[in-house]
Parts: sequence; structure tokens; C-alpha cells
Amino acid sequence: MEREMSTSVSLFKTYGAKGRTLYKLYAGFMLLCILSILFYRLTHIPLEHYSLTFAWISLFASELWFSFYWILTQSVRWNPIYHQTFKERLLQRHGNELPMVDIFICTADPVAEPPSLVMSTVLSMMAYDYPKEKLSVYLSDDAGSELTFYALCEACKFAKHWIPFCNKFDVEPRSPNAFFFKACHFSSSDLSISKEWSQMKDMYEKMINRIDFVVTKGNVPQELKKHQGFYKWTSNMTSNNHDAIIQILVDGNGEISVDIEKNLLPRVIYMAREKRPQHHHNFKAGSMNALLRVSSKISNGPIILNVDCDMYSNNSQSIKEALCFFLDEEKGHETGFVQYPQYFDNISKNDLYDNSLNVLNKIDLLGLESWGGTAYMGTGCFHRREALQGRKYSKDYIEDWKKDITSVENATVLEEKVKHLASCTFEHNTLWGKEVSLITPILF
Repeated sequence: MEREMSTSVSLFKTYGAKGRTLYKLYAGFMLLCILSILFYRLTHIPLEHYSLTFAWISLFASELWFSFYWILTQSVRWNPIYHQTFKERLLQRHGNELPMVDIFICTADPVAEPPSLVMSTVLSMMAYDYPKEKLSVYLSDDAGSELTFYALCEACKFAKHWIPFCNKFDVEPRSPNAFFFKACHFSSSDLSISKEWSQMKDMYEKMINRIDFVVTKGNVPQELKKHQGFYKWTSNMTSNNHDAIIQILVDGNGEISVDIEKNLLPRVIYMAREKRPQHHHNFKAGSMNALLRVSSKISNGPIILNVDCDMYSNNSQSIKEALCFFLDEEKGHETGFVQYPQYFDNISKNDLYDNSLNVLNKIDLLGLESWGGTAYMGTGCFHRREALQGRKYSKDYIEDWKKDITSVENATVLEEKVKHLASCTFEHNTLWGKEVSLITPILF
């Protein structure tokens, strides 16, 4: 009986915005004003002078277009919907049975997207407040650059110190670049915190300097190629012509897979899918499809988070909040993906070009909820793996959240086994990119 009562309580609450009656009155008044202006324009066209008539009709056309635009915008302003999650209920109900989560990070150019910036994103994903044995972080490098691979090796070493530091001091945000370069003030009673903060910042800056040195040099010196994965790179490789490379840097076994406190680290996998000049690679959509296939044989997490390489997490609880929608017993089957809004750093006070995306994040996305859900924005989005693979859900469907792959294969053997899934010809004459996984035209 107690179990039935606990599962009858929803993991999230949905409610409408306040003050809608006043807004609807305002919108109705605005509509009357707009119709009055259009009626006046239509019934008072000056016909005595051609130039005046042309100007009048031009104004009427402009006002007609902006009136149409205003009416369209009301669809997302009429009834904004808010959601509130209950993470404590999630933990009480599922405890240690939370599902595996695979995180996909995409990068394509070590020059336009500096590896030091990408690694800050990787570290913020690895440091999520979530059981580390249930996290797998995949970095897709479409350039197939050894510079990015070297940076990822360095990030895995730094994560051994960074993740315990985040857990100890409840760090937010967990991107080291964002955390260390914001103003921090410590009182005299916080000397121990200040000391550890300084030591960690110094360690991070040294890592960044090593990465930036290699990027500036344009290649990884032989003495720094300590990981066996570097032998995959040859002198004739280019960003548009190279074999598939899969490297499991942290596999959950051995000393390399634990932090300085002997706690497990998330799995970390590097992937550079095969690219050939004669085969179209479909940009990010193609990369996501390859990640979906490769990850299905390594970790097979039922939940997938995809982020751009410059979009770090600013909330370590994001996974748990997203799971409140997926794991809800009553309405979870209605959720295919959970989209988080995008926010940017270093925005000027005046924000002339609306880089803060206030209208989109605080109005439009909430308004789209009343029409069944927001749009997929290409980053910061949690997906059901089975939804991407084409499954259609019914209210009676119960997903097995406990399923995962506990591979006993050696990492090197597994890397070779999944390489064909990242080949440039795998999708030929298949439904990949059409009915299965991400549809290419939607993304690009």
C-alpha cells in the first residue's frame, strides 16, 4: 500500500503562468487597435498622387506583415507553462536504480573550437552530481585531431582532482573555466578553502598551458605521446580524410578509472568517425548518429544528453531534474526529450543584440509547452535512446531503466569491435538519418 501511494505522487508539477486574464484583455485591446489601423489604411488610400499612393500602400503592406507576425507570437504568449521537479521524490523512489546516462559532446575544429575550451565542457559533464558508474562521456571529434585527443587525456588526469573538489565544496558551475574566472572572496575563517581553491586553480592553469602549447605548436611532441592511442594517427591523415578512431580512455577498471579518493570516474570515450572526401558526412547530425551506434555497444545508456563543445553545464542537478520527467509513472511515456535553455557568459550590461535570449528562454519556450512541448535546439537536450531509435510509446509501456552493458571485453578489443559503426558508409541504403535517429535536415 505504501509503495502504491509513493508511485502515485508525480515527480513533477505543471502549472500555468499567473496574470493570464489581464494579458488576454491587453491582447484583445491590441488586436482591436491593429484592426482599426488596417481598416483605416484600407479605406483612406490617397489616389490623387501616385507617389503618395505608393507610400501609403507600402506602409499598409508593412503594417499588414507586422500584424500577422504579432498574431503568430500570441500563440506562444497566450498560455505559458511552467514545470517544477521533485528530485527528492526521484531519489526516494528509485534510489540506486537510476538509469545509465550517455553524454555526447561534439567538436569539429581544434582551431575554431580550442581544445582547452572543449575540455572545460567535458569536465563539467564528468562532474555532474550523479553516480559516476552510471555516467559515460563521449567526445566526438570530427576533425580527427590528435590535439583534441591529447587534451582529453590531460582532462582525464585533471578530473581525478577536480571531481572530488567539486563534491567537497559543492561547486557551481562545474566548468573549471567558468568557476575559476569568476570573482571569489574568502573570509579569514575560510583559509583552508582558499588554499585548496588556489591549488586547484594552479593545477587547472598548468593543464591549460600544456594544451595550449601543443595547439600552438600544431602537433603533439613525441615525448608527450604517452597514451597508446596516439599510434592511430599517421602523417597522411587530414580532417576530411581519415579512418575511424575509437579510444576508451576511462573504462571503469584499474587505477586510471578512479579519482584521488579511490572513487570511480565516469567512462570517457574519444570518437573520430571515418571521413572521406567522396562521402558526405552530414555535419553534426552524422556525428550524433555515429555516437548513437557506438555508444549502444559500449554503455547503452537509455538516456542521452547531447551538448555543443562550448556549452558547459551550469547546474550539477540537471540530470536528476530531467529524469523527473522521464521516470514519472503517469506521464513519463509522453516525454521524448527534455530541452534545457541556453545561457551565455560575458554578456554586456546593455545586451544590444539580445545574446541573453531572454525572449526565447523566458517567453517563447514556455509558451511552446502549451502546444505539446518546446523545439529541439541542438544542444542541452536529454533524449530517450529508444525514441531516437524509432520506438513509439503507449501509456502501458514500461521501460527497463536498469538495463546496461556490463562488458567483460578488454577495452582495446571493444574499440576494434565497434569501429565499423563509425564508418562513413554504414548509413548507405539504410533508414539512418531518415526514420532512425536524428534526421539530418532538421539539424542542418
